[in-house]
Amino acid sequence: MDKIETVRSLLVSLGMPKRQQADICCLSILAMANIYPGSDWKDATNEWIRIHEMIAFSNSNYNTSYAENSRETFRKQAIHHFRTAALIEDNGKPTNSPLYGYRLTHEALEIVANIGTEKEAELVSSFLKSHDKLIDIYASKKRMTMMPVRINSNEYLFSAGKHNELQKAIIEEFAPRFAPGSECLYVGDTIEKDLVKNTEKLKQLGFEITLHDKMPDVVLYREDKNWLYFVESVTSVGPMDPKRIIEISSMTDHVSAGKIFVTAFLDFSTYKKFSNALAWETEVWIAEMPDHMIHLNGDKFLGPRS
Repeated sequence: MDKIETVRSLLVSLGMPKRQQADICCLSILAMANIYPGSDWKDATNEWIRIHEMIAFSNSNYNTSYAENSRETFRKQAIHHFRTAALIEDNGKPTNSPLYGYRLTHEALEIVANIGTEKEAELVSSFLKSHDKLIDIYASKKRMTMMPVRINSNEYLFSAGKHNELQKAIIEEFAPRFAPGSECLYVGDTIEKDLVKNTEKLKQLGFEITLHDKMPDVVLYREDKNWLYFVESVTSVGPMDPKRIIEISSMTDHVSAGKIFVTAFLDFSTYKKFSNALAWETEVWIAEMPDHMIHLNGDKFLGPRS
């Protein structure tokens, strides 16, 4: 196994995320350890080194061609993350100093110097007892930014973002007010596309989900009235315009339940941007005014389209 692949395997065992296992990250470690293609691991060192010197080391010894303006890429993809993971440290100089540099921590140096020996696994284990894996640190931060949402009496997490913020409001604010007792049959997260998908119930009602991108953002079913609510969560694109109504109607040709088409917005200013595009005989709900709806129906209030 060549030096880059060996370091990549080490980074995996130390719990580095996938992006911090890339060649540029492996080369950063090799440069800081001063390990050439023909070096023995036991000869690893941890002298202070600047990013400029890491680039020169990689190009001279590992057949790369990083330009001088790659410094920011090295810094953002490798250095910052390795420092968070306690693999490296900086020399405390002002960040704009030409002498600002980095080196392997003594713990990391010992691991690198013992790659391929019986001590390697023991040293990695010891390191992980003292330091959290970076992949776990980042996963924890991601969980902290996620939004809890209660759907059909179960707890879920939406990833952060305005689109999901509005979907959360649709389920927790719109549904109790205007679709009381309804069940959420479908909702997608911006990352986990089919977060809730009651395929069996949708089949019973007369249609199947085939392509995610044709489904409305939220589908609610109110059994006592046999109404289906198709709700689009609109923050930048995708209101219930005539074209969208035709698409959803064609998907639900065999559905006998009453169909209600709703466009949801976070605020009135976003609604105004799309107001000219909205189809007649649809509904509008605005999260910042949750107790009210705008009915684009001339003859009646909320109810299925005939």
